[in-house]
Amino acid sequence: MSKCLLHAGLWFALFANTSPTCFGDGAIESAAAVSASPSKNRISPFVQQLQQICPSTVNIHTEKRQKLDVMLNLSPSKGSRVNGMGTGIILDERGYIVTNHHVVQDVESLRVTLWNKESYDAQVVRTDKQNDLAIIKITPRSPLPVAPFGTSSDLILGEDVYAIGNAYGWEHSVTRGIVSALKRDVEVNEEQAYKNLIQTDAAINPGNSGGPLLNADGEIVGINVAIRAGAQRIGFAIPIDDARVIVARLMSVETLESHFHGLVTTDDKRGTERKLVVKSVSPNSPAAEAGLQAGDVITKAGIVKVTDGVDLERALLGKSIGEKIELMVRRDSETSSKQISVAALSPERANAVRAQLNSGSTLASGEVRVAEKPVVGSAAKDRSWEILGVTLEKLPTGDSSLTGQQYRGGMRVADVRPQSPASLNGIRRGDILVGLHVWETIDRDNIDFVLNHPDFRTINPLKFYIVRGGETLFGHFNLTAAR
Repeated sequence: MSKCLLHAGLWFALFANTSPTCFGDGAIESAAAVSASPSKNRISPFVQQLQQICPSTVNIHTEKRQKLDVMLNLSPSKGSRVNGMGTGIILDERGYIVTNHHVVQDVESLRVTLWNKESYDAQVVRTDKQNDLAIIKITPRSPLPVAPFGTSSDLILGEDVYAIGNAYGWEHSVTRGIVSALKRDVEVNEEQAYKNLIQTDAAINPGNSGGPLLNADGEIVGINVAIRAGAQRIGFAIPIDDARVIVARLMSVETLESHFHGLVTTDDKRGTERKLVVKSVSPNSPAAEAGLQAGDVITKAGIVKVTDGVDLERALLGKSIGEKIELMVRRDSETSSKQISVAALSPERANAVRAQLNSGSTLASGEVRVAEKPVVGSAAKDRSWEILGVTLEKLPTGDSSLTGQQYRGGMRVADVRPQSPASLNGIRRGDILVGLHVWETIDRDNIDFVLNHPDFRTINPLKFYIVRGGETLFGHFNLTAAR
């Protein structure tokens, strides 16, 4: 089977100029030119719902080179550029988008095009290779429409479903089919296998990866992920309930901002009833101080209606430490208001969270775990994480990453903070930092020496050297905001 299944993504050398095929305002206007009064039978409830879902679906165009620029000798390599495509779903009005990991894996550039034709550079925020999901972000000029998410818990064999995606570069293409089977385990290749997929005969073509699979109510019930090569009308999607659990972890305030609230929650989705239930509350945490208890149902956070962990995390994302946000909480038959804030994670817990994320480990279905209260008097925060936006690890003895290189050693990048100087310069996990300014970076003492050097505050931008794939690259950290 590993030779017969393909991701629903495809790499092209060139893209054709294409037009949206999804029904929207523009389609209504052009139809009106032909017929001033379209039949009501043609404007079905689902056609109307497409007007809501299409603007929350985005087209993704990527680019990578087969060989990176060799920056040390200041001359770019002649490696050919390879373009790719995929689809994404808007999670949050600030520009957070979910897609597949394989869509953004190892790309050099990432471009997102909205339904209204606005185009933005995007950054990879977090990825989960094991579950083939990724969060990317753009900075839109105005708030974006959030997609209408449903549940995959009550899918029925044979019910109608619809796929939207950037099929072969044809933006916002819509196809129709049925749920052919549920709980499919699928192996794409030796490195990637999936559990519990939805099988559909709705046409899922190359470029559809990361796009929505909808039910007849216009709600997202899956994320399209794979097709069977050589077979017609056999496609697969990740159930949205499974995906939302992973997305909640990838978007948590712990993961992205090193904050915590002290809640352990579980998603409870049964047909039209969808709720977020508090499973436990950490002692002395912000949640405990707010009066939350196990069994509480959180229905709203600020202005966000809460149906699962993703809603709670995105409502808390961007809040300052100590900044209050109102939670509407149902306990038994009564609803009350609670005021909660986020607090800072201890460095130890933050490192543990990043280690868990990097390992690709997953949580139990429907459950989102968060931190215990930070330890008072704990060690000072890692300055390389605070200032540069990276967690660094010393290369183990015998590591061959620098074999044949002129360097005496280096520090491997274990994690990169989104929107940090490192992230903005394209540094990735696995890169080896071999120098800062005029100093080598063999171990932690070298890093501390640079960051604590009397001249450090006057060096901006700060030049860095990394080794990636056997080649040396350099760039410059702009540390104005970090200081």
